[in-house]
Amino acid sequence: MAGRRPRHAAPAAAGQLTTPPPGDPQMADPLLFNPRTYDPAHFDDETRRILRATVEWFESRGKKALVDSYIEREWYADFLEFIAKEGVFASLLTPAAEAGGDPGKRWDTSRVAAFSELLGFYGLGYWYTWQVTILGLGPVWQSGNEAARARAAELLRQGDVFAFGLSEKTHGADIYSTDMVLTPDGEGGFLANGAKYYIGNGNVAGMVSVFGRRAGIEGPDGYVFFAADSRHPHYRLVKNVVNSQMFVSEFHLDDYPVRAEDVLHTGQAAFDAALNTVNVGKFNLCFASIGICEHAMYEAVTHAHNRVLYGRRVTDFPHVRRELADAYARLTAMKLFSDRAVDYFRTAGPEDRRYLLFNPMTKMKVTTEGEKVIDLMWDVIAAKGFEKDTYFDKAARDIRGLPKLEGTVHVNLALILKFMGNYLFQPAEYPPVPTRHDPADDTFLFRQGPARGLGSIRFHDWRAAYEEFADVPNVARFREQAEGLCELLAKAAPDETQKKDLDFLLALGQLFALVVYGQLILEQARITDVERDVVDEIFDVFVRDFSAHATELHGKASSTGAQQEWALAHVRKPVVDTERSARVWARVEALSGVYEMRP
Repeated sequence: MAGRRPRHAAPAAAGQLTTPPPGDPQMADPLLFNPRTYDPAHFDDETRRILRATVEWFESRGKKALVDSYIEREWYADFLEFIAKEGVFASLLTPAAEAGGDPGKRWDTSRVAAFSELLGFYGLGYWYTWQVTILGLGPVWQSGNEAARARAAELLRQGDVFAFGLSEKTHGADIYSTDMVLTPDGEGGFLANGAKYYIGNGNVAGMVSVFGRRAGIEGPDGYVFFAADSRHPHYRLVKNVVNSQMFVSEFHLDDYPVRAEDVLHTGQAAFDAALNTVNVGKFNLCFASIGICEHAMYEAVTHAHNRVLYGRRVTDFPHVRRELADAYARLTAMKLFSDRAVDYFRTAGPEDRRYLLFNPMTKMKVTTEGEKVIDLMWDVIAAKGFEKDTYFDKAARDIRGLPKLEGTVHVNLALILKFMGNYLFQPAEYPPVPTRHDPADDTFLFRQGPARGLGSIRFHDWRAAYEEFADVPNVARFREQAEGLCELLAKAAPDETQKKDLDFLLALGQLFALVVYGQLILEQARITDVERDVVDEIFDVFVRDFSAHATELHGKASSTGAQQEWALAHVRKPVVDTERSARVWARVEALSGVYEMRP
């Protein structure tokens, strides 16, 4: 395997880090992003140009510049200059309807996801300016205001970024409460007064989509979404509220003139635009998490595999192999689930809104799995993970933020519970969902309609995906646990008191989320012909996770005797296969030296 020390080589002194070999690009894992071998051949020419040009920009800039700018908290003006020059955001974020006939411009979730992963790989700050531009554009592309849409398209063409003015210091992202007040000016427009807090790109955005309410009108009828310009004299930038190279602003609007042509949405439509924008934007969190973990894994495995302690290579210790193999399995699962979720996003329509379950899953489950991946690797590389000249040091900090953006884990887990009954017990028939890499414009994302009716959404039979992998031992064992969850809900479902106990319900939600997670992972594994060994290793992890969540449910204050009995009865040990584990470990070991960013 790449990076293995020859048997006849003398061991390094204890604690010494040997110089890693360059690695064989041919050993690159096909499941992981690697800039050395990256060839997005499934995309059209313009998309490939953008992705490869972005990789080359980062690699030419080099690791030292990447690290130093992070440490010094330098605003990434050079990156935004590159984005403007290459027309990156304009191509990837302009819907075809506003593209003026340019065939390279469309809103295509498959390439939005690929770009999100790429940016996460190099640094969360670069992803963040892209992410908040997506959020800022959401209310605009959902609006019937043609002048505002044309203005947004032109700003993108010029290389501008956007911002999403929803959160406030007092209310957070609680859109039922806003202190941004619009008072009629007597001439058909308004004067806006109020403050927004935690607004990315608020320092430079050519257009800020701001959520507020009309003075004197209570409830949804008073909501307004309008477009503001951060360069306007009545837009007062207060500060950057985070200690980071990204700019997460506080700004005030002081008698800011809002013309009729600046209004994007009013009433219930403004409320729906806020929620639907978050639905579009939070999907990108999982891909940022994946990119961060991929880069960190290359660095961590290379370090551990080339370090000798007590006369042994670090990766010869059984606990190290288990931790790194678990990290690899979790990362692979993150990627399989998220890639398959893209297909459901792109195939969505008024009669198929299954994406509304898979979307909070990517936000809640994938991003928390990213934290686990980093923690597992950090336990192996230990003090190395604190060193300022590593990427890992930045990954360990930044991975924590993703589960906390666009709604907390708890909010998204509670949302997932709304789908549990129909998902588990009321399957419906749908046409097969294909892999969606076609260069189509995902227009439904900006006409999702009212943000309600989640309890009526139906799903295809989740068991079908599990049956296709019934020969894989740990898939079969996990399937037993999943069937057990159905039994729990049928025979010992939460009573009326427990239905009001969010602490209890969240523990139940973790069990349900694992079933959904496994389903899409298996669908994608079948589509991409992932080796059975890898699938078995992933579900080895899931059997242990289900057992841990069942134990947690057992210990909840409100759990009943029947629920406690169920929980203990569904603790399982994964099927142990040392030969399979050795084959999966060989894949992990082969990551050593395969990629290192240019100096």
